Amino acid sequence: MSGHSKWATIKRQKGANDAARGKVFTKLIKEVTTAARMGGGDPDGNPRLRKAIADCRGKQMPADNIKRAIQRGTGELEGVSYEEVLYEGTGPGGTLFLVEGMTDNRNRTAPELRRIFEKRGGNMGGTGTAGWAFERWGTILLDKSKVSEEQLMEVALDAGADDYRDEGETWLVCTPVGQLFDVLAAVEKAGLPVEESRLSYVPSNKKLVAGDDARKCLELAEALDDHDDVQAVFFDFEVSDQELAALLG
Repeated sequence: MSGHSKWATIKRQKGANDAARGKVFTKLIKEVTTAARMGGGDPDGNPRLRKAIADCRGKQMPADNIKRAIQRGTGELEGVSYEEVLYEGTGPGGTLFLVEGMTDNRNRTAPELRRIFEKRGGNMGGTGTAGWAFERWGTILLDKSKVSEEQLMEVALDAGADDYRDEGETWLVCTPVGQLFDVLAAVEKAGLPVEESRLSYVPSNKKLVAGDDARKCLELAEALDDHDDVQAVFFDFEVSDQELAALLG
């Protein structure tokens, strides 16, 4: 699972400019609206919405933006209704990709994502193309410099986490799908700083890629992630620290 934290690092670097920040806001707003539509506008009774609001606050999103997104989800304000979608595909070197999205128009999103795959040496396939190689887990990333292993064991494992991994600069906590929100609530209550949390698709086995394949795989992942209708990108490739440093300059 070690590619997870490296991808988070790349996205943090990308998010340093205003344009990237705007894309992050768009993804967060979609999640708030969808969570409110599916589970109601009260975060106390809607764990998904509570997490989405926390993610927004973590990115310093104005409170009024969050409020309006909730109201659009509950129908108090007019707004677009988003449909959750999952696309599967292959990338350079036989790598596999899963792309989670929210769209108001499948007929627009699918062809656009297909073009992104094809332009960067991949192909978008049907159900079963890549999903067989991934497992569904809850994942929580925490800053290793601010959280000790002892704290992690006391809080996360006691709250129901299945495992945790040392990912270099971060800890990666893995939970069963149904336990993510409980573990996240316990971690936040203990005051441990969370960098990212979500329901993730984690590859059962990773493929180490290097050279041109590594560059193309990262370019494909970034291009997919940049699409307005994409919420998250998951893949089974791994890039070494040395290779990543060279590619990022």
